[in-house]
Amino acid sequence: MQTILNPAWYQGRGRRSPYFEGWYFKLVDRTEAHRYAIIPAVFLTAGSEGPHAFIQVFDGVNGKMTYIPYPLSDFWAAEDRFEVHVGPNVFTTTEMQLDVRHPDLTLQGAITFHDPRPWPVTVFSPGIMGWYAWIPLMECYHGVLSLDHALGGEFTINGQTVDFTGGRGYIEKDWGQSFPSGWVWMQTNHFDAPGTSLTGSIAMIPWIGRAFRGFIVGLWHNEILYRFATYTGAKTDYLHISDDVVAWLITDRLYYLMINAYRGAAVDLRGPSKVDMGVRVPEALTAEIKVRLATRRGDHTIFEGRGRNAGLEVAGDLETLAGKS
Repeated sequence: MQTILNPAWYQGRGRRSPYFEGWYFKLVDRTEAHRYAIIPAVFLTAGSEGPHAFIQVFDGVNGKMTYIPYPLSDFWAAEDRFEVHVGPNVFTTTEMQLDVRHPDLTLQGAITFHDPRPWPVTVFSPGIMGWYAWIPLMECYHGVLSLDHALGGEFTINGQTVDFTGGRGYIEKDWGQSFPSGWVWMQTNHFDAPGTSLTGSIAMIPWIGRAFRGFIVGLWHNEILYRFATYTGAKTDYLHISDDVVAWLITDRLYYLMINAYRGAAVDLRGPSKVDMGVRVPEALTAEIKVRLATRRGDHTIFEGRGRNAGLEVAGDLETLAGKS
């Protein structure tokens, strides 16, 4: 129970293959000229790759991904807080210390996270998964550790020093047996209105021998988290996926949320299946997301804006995911 109520913590103690758990740190510097996703993870498998830990580093501007494997013995996680070590690299909710030495990438330095905004956790709704977090043996679980926070510190990347002080960051995680058969994921916290952040995903969820289309969206604006999810009773009225845009309309009894995510150039990251890290995860950090939140009664606009430096993944069986909507 304590672990479920703290989704940031390592959830894999005592788990057997197949199992993965990874944390996703997005970093954008103050000038917005440098955008990185850094993903520490552990992967338990009986497949040919064998159990191991790894770090993926994605340079969203230059479109380069580096996968750095580590022996499983180099992975360590605290039992009573979020603190993960992968080799000499350390990750917590307040800082990241990296010492990556790879033929394709050297990366050293430390970044601090200031005033993180985690998704609220209660007994009845322990994080972004809602009450689904209590359901055992789901294919994939999700957590949001910080919707938005300020950055401090710098990295030296292949000999070039990049100062992230004054930039913005985001942290989330996934764990379970494998990624879904099809999904769309998006995130941005670079709107003209400071402190506004959007994160959302829609995916095919296996359920008692069948599958349903489940989604979770959170819009943080003016210190209020507007939540739209399958478990809150919200509905996807329209979902259109093309090579250029993901158009998504969500409604509940009070609001409607219109999203147009304009797809940037994607690079294939590696994701987990039940046997290996062979799932292709096309991700862009150059997407843009246009958002409008309004009341259903009176059509009063609460927020309208366009988010830059957006993370966007559009992957898997998209025809089934889009359905007839």
